[in-house]
Amino acid sequence: MSGSYDDSVGVEVSSDSFWEVGNYKRTVKRIDDGHRLCSDLMNCIHERARIEKAYAQQLTEWAKRWKQLVEKGPQYGTVEKAWHAVMSEAEKVSELHLDIKGALMNEDFEKIKNWQKEAFHKQMIGGFKETKEAEDGYRKAQKPWAKKLKEVEAAKKAYHAACKEEKLAISREMNSKADPALNPEQLKKLQDKVEKSKQDVLKTKEKYEKSLKDLDQVTPQYMENMEQVFEQCQQFEEKRLRFFREVLLEVQKHLDLSNDVSYKNIYRELEQNIKTADAIEDLRWFRANHGPGMSMNWPQFEEWSADFNRTLSRREKKKASDGVTLTGVNQTGDQASQHTKHSSVSSSEKNQSYPTEWSDEESSNPFSSTDANGDTNPFDEDASPAMEVRVRALYDYEGQEHDELSFKAGDELTKTEDEDEQGWCKGRLDNGQVGLYPANYVEAIQ
Repeated sequence: MSGSYDDSVGVEVSSDSFWEVGNYKRTVKRIDDGHRLCSDLMNCIHERARIEKAYAQQLTEWAKRWKQLVEKGPQYGTVEKAWHAVMSEAEKVSELHLDIKGALMNEDFEKIKNWQKEAFHKQMIGGFKETKEAEDGYRKAQKPWAKKLKEVEAAKKAYHAACKEEKLAISREMNSKADPALNPEQLKKLQDKVEKSKQDVLKTKEKYEKSLKDLDQVTPQYMENMEQVFEQCQQFEEKRLRFFREVLLEVQKHLDLSNDVSYKNIYRELEQNIKTADAIEDLRWFRANHGPGMSMNWPQFEEWSADFNRTLSRREKKKASDGVTLTGVNQTGDQASQHTKHSSVSSSEKNQSYPTEWSDEESSNPFSSTDANGDTNPFDEDASPAMEVRVRALYDYEGQEHDELSFKAGDELTKTEDEDEQGWCKGRLDNGQVGLYPANYVEAIQ
């Protein structure tokens, strides 16, 4: 923006009114402020979009970590599913906040950017075309009035100077009358000075009044021209204000999840999943799978046989087990598919020996007990040394007997013995537990 008019040099601004010379610049500055406000609003939306993205990522990471912890933890049944539903809620809400981030940047941010580019046109010499047009309009409207105002200020100054000189001349004349040292000629000069100063006052007053009258004549046109330019600036600013209101309403719609049907459905579904948790059902499942509801090969009297005079190894038991079923197989860790393994049971294999004594210690740690035949470990029989290999579980497996390992898909363990002829391997979990597991349930880690 340019400086003050050359025609207004020496004119003192008497107030802060819009009509004063040069005070139009506040309305011109508003145009430049409008461009800056567009940039500020874009920065504001950009920062909010970053917050939405970071929150979405944190929700996803939180859900992933806790889902793994719950899967590997001791929780089971319908309550486990309800717990998983909480993590599913986080994943779904994360997607919604990513949608918010996308809407803020792809719609609102871009809309402001394009509007700013269309509304403000930069000049080669700097500044904006709209700013220069407004300033030129104001300068053109003010120039005639500012010129007349300058004449009024000059006439007023001359009139006030003449009045001051008249007062001084009268004072000198009055003092000379009381001074006997002055001759008549000197007194006459003082009287002439008084007369001349009075005439100057009349002339300057007349000129001052005429300049004011001339200024009053051009004032209506000046006000009309200034009003016209001001209204143009008002219209330009009105477009920006209305546009900002429109954009902010769109931002509000994008941020407001309370009216989003999918958002409400997330929590309706979460509530339903939690309410389906059934303590009685979970206790019934645990009783059947880990409690008194489990099947048991109770000890029976066995006749001695020369052809069967040794305790069957664990592998032989597996070979001739009465309808062993392997359950809980799933590529993703869910119990969606099952692998079964059946074999017939011979009459002789039913007559196998069992430990003569049983205790809590033996139940909790089968590998520390000594069976009736003096075996210190059910895996010591026909065990051959093999190189240990790290393997990864492909499916979930729940041990069916006390000397079998249990693991989830994705868990890692150490294979300590190679696969036998029945497809079983011996391995060790990272917690130190040793047992058998199906060979085709794992793969070697490369």
